[in-house]
Amino acid sequence: MSTNTNNLPSVEALQELANQFFKALPEDAPKEFSFDPYDHPRATAFAKSITGEGIVPAANVPVDDALVQAGAPAPFALSDPFGVITAPPSVSGLGASSSITNYNNVGDIPGTIEGDNHLPSENTPFSTGNVPVSVAGSGISPSSPDYSTKGAGTGLTPGYEQTKSDKSTLSGGVPSSVAGSGASPSYVHQQEDFSIKEPVTSFPDANIDKQTPGKQHDSFALPFTDEQPYWSDIESILKFIHISDPAVNTHAQTFPAIPDANTPSFYFLQREQLPVSNNTLGGFTHGFDAYKIKKDFPILNEKVNGKPLVWLDNAATTQKPQVVIDRLSYFYRHENSNIHRAAHELAARATDAYEEARKKVQQFLGAKSPNEIIFVRGATEAINLVAQSWGDQYLKSGDEIIVSHLEHHANIVPWKRLADKKGLILKVIPVDDDGQILLDEYAKLLSSGTKLVAFTQVSNALGTVTPAEQMVAMAHAAGAKVLVDGAQSVSHMPVNVQALDADWFVFSGHKVFGPTGIGVVYGKEDLLNSTEPWQGGGNMIQDVTFEKIQYHKAPNRFEAGTGNIADAVGLGAAIDYVTKLGMANINAYEHALLEYATHHLKQVPGVRLIGTAAHKASVLSFTLKGYSNDDVGKALNREGIAVRTGHHCAQPILRRMGVETTVRPSLAFYNTCEDVDRLIAVLRSHTK
Repeated sequence: MSTNTNNLPSVEALQELANQFFKALPEDAPKEFSFDPYDHPRATAFAKSITGEGIVPAANVPVDDALVQAGAPAPFALSDPFGVITAPPSVSGLGASSSITNYNNVGDIPGTIEGDNHLPSENTPFSTGNVPVSVAGSGISPSSPDYSTKGAGTGLTPGYEQTKSDKSTLSGGVPSSVAGSGASPSYVHQQEDFSIKEPVTSFPDANIDKQTPGKQHDSFALPFTDEQPYWSDIESILKFIHISDPAVNTHAQTFPAIPDANTPSFYFLQREQLPVSNNTLGGFTHGFDAYKIKKDFPILNEKVNGKPLVWLDNAATTQKPQVVIDRLSYFYRHENSNIHRAAHELAARATDAYEEARKKVQQFLGAKSPNEIIFVRGATEAINLVAQSWGDQYLKSGDEIIVSHLEHHANIVPWKRLADKKGLILKVIPVDDDGQILLDEYAKLLSSGTKLVAFTQVSNALGTVTPAEQMVAMAHAAGAKVLVDGAQSVSHMPVNVQALDADWFVFSGHKVFGPTGIGVVYGKEDLLNSTEPWQGGGNMIQDVTFEKIQYHKAPNRFEAGTGNIADAVGLGAAIDYVTKLGMANINAYEHALLEYATHHLKQVPGVRLIGTAAHKASVLSFTLKGYSNDDVGKALNREGIAVRTGHHCAQPILRRMGVETTVRPSLAFYNTCEDVDRLIAVLRSHTK
């Protein structure tokens, strides 16, 4: 049989095989096999199964609330609103399978099926709010080389290339091409009415009831096929055909269903609720295609030392999707101006874009009001703002501040400086040998003298996820205020500051796929308005005389001078992107990947994992016996793999773990098992 460049059966060979097969079928079956999408729907389903075309993660899959709360991966639907047959990621050993949509045959009317002539039975207006703004449903990212003006038929704008920008505060809002800042077409939209026992198609169709064959959770089941006498033979063929992304190394290991005995018992994975399959990551079906998502990040196409870049330094900074890069470019080409208090058009556009970004952050964090969102340079400046404003104003000699042993220097140094300046007492919450907070010891530290507790939600050095809600509640019960450092959490898990009930929550934009130089302080509005500003200048005042200064209320009272307007807008675009992917989906996928990486890293001779808490996110700190951490980092760099080595600005916790430095790979949703495999291969090559 002839093969293609990937050593797979060629399309022609498969077509001939299919033709021979169909000729041997009963009389009522089609006798000629064709890839024409308007042919018989059964043949269409089979053709698309064989070629890999059209097998994409579902764009709108409702999910059971209980599973979402458990961090469980979203299931797959068997059809999407654009009539493309869908199925779970299949057979690839390195990540989700290729999802190459036949763009030329996407219908102009959302809800139609290729080769059919009926519309959805319910006359529900179609909303692009459930799909990426860029070429919705076509499966093409704006950053894809296949991207063109093929979105014209859908009535959707192909990105930011508008020749006319005529909407602003003065004339009705930000240009429509900006607001959505389209995300990868591979996201899964979460809804609330899904039953795992009775999955439904993602479009209403009176011709298909809930009992229709092909609607069960079966990796190979396609609509209209279970009723056919020859389907079992087709299924057998499909099981032996391996189709994957051309970029995938087909010689890498397949995903194991990792044994419970060899893996940490992560709180976010409920094994008993989900089917285990060797064709899915770590035994779990995840809700999007990491290979497709990678294409949204231009820098991930780079080569380092002649090798494809593997970015595993996400705890230091994350890479930026094309939509963020485009949004920054659009701002400087069409909106650049200082904000507020101007009568001209560009000032109105810039003000709209800046304040819209504030609203996006508010919604992302679940805050009550945009007035609770303050833009700063990053999480470090955010913590210093609280220390030098509220701390300097309200804390007095003898008052106690509590921090944890896990903290980044940015959540230690500002409080230590304030303690030295004002005679405060600084206490430290201890951790166990795995790097987990000792809640009993924390409870003993709390007293009537405790005025502030400041701790991280996720450790940047170990990846430990702290019991944040419980710690906040304990501090409040003692009468203390609480600051939570979310720099390492917001890109890996859903955050709701109202549910958390923290008084302040801080993060950096560059850790959540946004630009550098922008960060956020969330603070409860009454608390912010009762706190004196920490810097003085323009923008933060209502009136100034030589006798008296009257300040604005929050957030402006804390944003003196010209802020980082463009990067705030870029952060808004990054939030749009991750929101459309779905934080629940990101959380489930990343933690399954973390299990995979942990399992294989533990098998490398000489590796010592630093930080083995049951509740972890992203980070895998380790040392390798016989090698300095710098040597390991350099060896990985020679193979194009980027990791961080050093003390990670967290010397106290590393010393508590008995080391001065570590090698620190850290994961994000665009990483794959292939990335992990390359890391493991380099380490193993140094242990032979």
